[in-house]
Amino acid sequence: MDTSTELDAIDRRILRALQVDGRMTYDELASQVSLSPSATLRRVKRLEETKVIAGYVALIPPERVGLGLTAYLNVRLEKHSEVHKRNPMDLFRAAVQTWPEVVECAALTGEMDYLLRVVVEDMAHYSRFIMDTLLKHPSVEDCKTSFVLDRVKNTTAVPV
Repeated sequence: MDTSTELDAIDRRILRALQVDGRMTYDELASQVSLSPSATLRRVKRLEETKVIAGYVALIPPERVGLGLTAYLNVRLEKHSEVHKRNPMDLFRAAVQTWPEVVECAALTGEMDYLLRVVVEDMAHYSRFIMDTLLKHPSVEDCKTSFVLDRVKNTTAVPV
């Protein structure tokens, strides 16, 4: 099912501008996209109502708040469970929502089932998360970790 919304060139300019600075005034935005402030406001409201703009957030570099280690974890779940138990994927999906260290979780094709992006203070924090949380989860069979050495590109903007 296609959930995209029909966007014209002005909508795309609005989205590109807001991805750079989501706090700019409607006057500033209108000036950038060559519309009146009232027309710009109407377009932004429509983009918000149709969930093309899902929300506005403050972007916080993890290292600025003491989270100096980022890791990507490939997680494989057990494939078999007893009939009366919940599906291992359902159990894992519910649990991952409660783990603050996990800032992103994606279901994957291929050998592993999920890719987690985890931000932690340091290696000791990472070790506690792995040993006390992730590997103790009954659905988790295996995980493989890659640590981020350097962020070559890091953006929240999508190419509109």
